[in-house]
Amino acid sequence: MKKFVLIPDSFKGTMSSAEVCRIMAEQIGRFYSDAEIVSIPVADGGEGSVDAFLAAAGGEKVFCRVSGPFGEEMESFYGLLPGGTAVIEMAACAGFALSEGRRRPDLATTFGVGQLMRNAASRGCRKIIVGLGGSCTNDAGAGAAAGAGVKFFNADGKEFVPTGGTLSRVSRIDVSGLDPRLKEAEITAMCDIDNPLYGEMGAAYVFAPQKGADPEMVRGLDGELRCFAETVQRELRLDIADIPGAGAAGGMGAGMAAFFGAELKMGIETVLDTVAFDRIAQDADLVFSGEGRLDSQSLRGKVVAGVAARTKKLGVRLIAVVGDIGDDIQPVYDRGVSAVFSINRVAVDFSKAKKRSTNDLALTMENLMRLFSQMKL
Repeated sequence: MKKFVLIPDSFKGTMSSAEVCRIMAEQIGRFYSDAEIVSIPVADGGEGSVDAFLAAAGGEKVFCRVSGPFGEEMESFYGLLPGGTAVIEMAACAGFALSEGRRRPDLATTFGVGQLMRNAASRGCRKIIVGLGGSCTNDAGAGAAAGAGVKFFNADGKEFVPTGGTLSRVSRIDVSGLDPRLKEAEITAMCDIDNPLYGEMGAAYVFAPQKGADPEMVRGLDGELRCFAETVQRELRLDIADIPGAGAAGGMGAGMAAFFGAELKMGIETVLDTVAFDRIAQDADLVFSGEGRLDSQSLRGKVVAGVAARTKKLGVRLIAVVGDIGDDIQPVYDRGVSAVFSINRVAVDFSKAKKRSTNDLALTMENLMRLFSQMKL
């Protein structure tokens, strides 16, 4: 019996990772009816990450009431995987979609994320994965810290919950109230960028405009992050400014490292470790991965490159089925990719290509399976 492992990224703007897995599996099943097919939808830390992890590893979705991005109570959720690992996507309570009609990263808070973490810890989770993606915030994770028990005080000694526009008002930080269960937990933050906390490549300048900040607000938010970094340095003796990924999700990367001792880790590495990919793939006949476009950027922490590093060590063949193929992909073969195939069957603009993407993927997989079956793979 043949074994196929499917672990594609989403094709941005066209197909989710789960949908790509489904289409691939359907075509493989047509030619290898008795094959073992293992689908591992890939989470990127943003919206949909919990569902992707649950689909890949099993478990249940836990619902609870927490604070939304502007302090309103709302129902949110996280994933509880077998073995007591919790998966939280910050977008579930501090996401861009929740700020519809109120794009104010200077006012938005991650407080609910800290509440989700506490809830997971109260259920006995000793490993917590937090996806940093799709946020509407710029509070450097101070809100999440407050939601988990950390206290922030202004110059008058009054406790408050900092937001992106009030970080500079923090005069004193008391971390003694951090939920002790979180101190004992192993916390990982999924982070696929290496931007610093502030500056031209920092959280405010790079990401705040898409959250609704105009140029004046961007400058203000950047200044707030600078002040906050200085306060954290003084109060906690931690330098968070240049941690790779500190600027992720409005500075949430910095906050996760400073207040929770989290490891900032590439999303694909987190997925591969959590689902025990090496064990699953070690006896596979073929592994299929893919993404919307394969180019030189794909070598930097993206799904295909991450999977290739593992399959190369295992001595398992990896095929990448992608949308577009760049001109400079030769290094991907050295990384462990056996072959790359594009699903684009006709030369059309993306606006037209995306409408036919599911059918084109199916036809590409069908042709590959026809070839492999005739080769008696």
